[in-house]
Amino acid sequence: MSEIRTEDMVINMGPQHPSTHGVLRLALTLNGEIVEDVVPHIGYLHRCFEKHCEAMTNYQQVVPYTDRMDYLTSMNNNFPWVLAIEKLLKIEVPERVAYIRVIMAELNRIASHLVAIGTYGNDIGATTPFLFCFRDREKILDLFEKTCGARLLYNYMRVGGLSHDLHKGFAEEARQFIKEFRPTIKELNGLLSYNKIFIERTARVGILPADVAINWGVTGPILRASGVKWDLRKNDTYSLYDRFQFDIPVGTDDVGVIGDCWNRYMLRMREMEESLKIIAQALDTLPEGDVKAAIPKRIRPDPGEVYVRTESPKGELGFYVISDGSATPFRVKARAPSFCNLGALPEFSRGVMVADLIANLGSIDIVLGEVDR
Repeated sequence: MSEIRTEDMVINMGPQHPSTHGVLRLALTLNGEIVEDVVPHIGYLHRCFEKHCEAMTNYQQVVPYTDRMDYLTSMNNNFPWVLAIEKLLKIEVPERVAYIRVIMAELNRIASHLVAIGTYGNDIGATTPFLFCFRDREKILDLFEKTCGARLLYNYMRVGGLSHDLHKGFAEEARQFIKEFRPTIKELNGLLSYNKIFIERTARVGILPADVAINWGVTGPILRASGVKWDLRKNDTYSLYDRFQFDIPVGTDDVGVIGDCWNRYMLRMREMEESLKIIAQALDTLPEGDVKAAIPKRIRPDPGEVYVRTESPKGELGFYVISDGSATPFRVKARAPSFCNLGALPEFSRGVMVADLIANLGSIDIVLGEVDR
């Protein structure tokens, strides 16, 4: 009886494949349906972000470029940049500015997680949750549009302040969103999170141990899903986050195992509830003030360097900036969480089936504009 011999096959998944979400190409080494290795090729989207920043005529002009990194979390992208330059300039912003920044960042966190959850369900084969998530995301985008005129690339935060104050009626509309959205989270849990088919597709799939995640520089919901309770809003607090009461969810083993696809998905569901708590507290204590009072007419920091990091919806987003004393940044380096998180994909994808690779990729919620920069 002759022995059956098999050979490995190398195929490309993407960039045309809808589950690679953009220009990502995965080079898969397959033994039948089993993934032996996967190499991400990140493409050429929004390249040379840092060099564009260094070519601007002033520091404020960089803000719209940060919008275009992770274009689903533009408010969160503005945040560390303005904090970094304010640290270089040694200026304090009015309390109203700081409160509004936190509110906008947490609203954008929810909007980003809704896209992650909806598209993840779509990747697995569930279309209805995708429509539900985008329905609720629209309510947040309406708030942003009324405030600053934009629905995706907000260009909202400024070094020293904000481009616009909150529109009249913002607080009431935001509270109404919180009231309506809390039951929606339960609805989504019933529709997707605890759906038998969804659990079978994601629980105990793509397990990422905590030590491997740390070694790869993984941050955000993916790291916390592996059981590491690390969130910069608590562990290296910034802005006004130390004034608010909220919890840091971590992975559990009540459905799957810690560090699997289901936990990476579920972390975002739980984080949205915590963001609602922060927004509600900030709205209740929002002070009055002029949001443009501290915006400098001329930005020329003393020579020096600074690194500021914040907890974006994808993980740690940081900007390292060197000033040579001129009106233009001498050097800029962005630490993008999607890039580091994507790097760990091969570690928890070897040995899975091709269909499970889709679940693994979707669970890390990448945006290629931030990966390529």
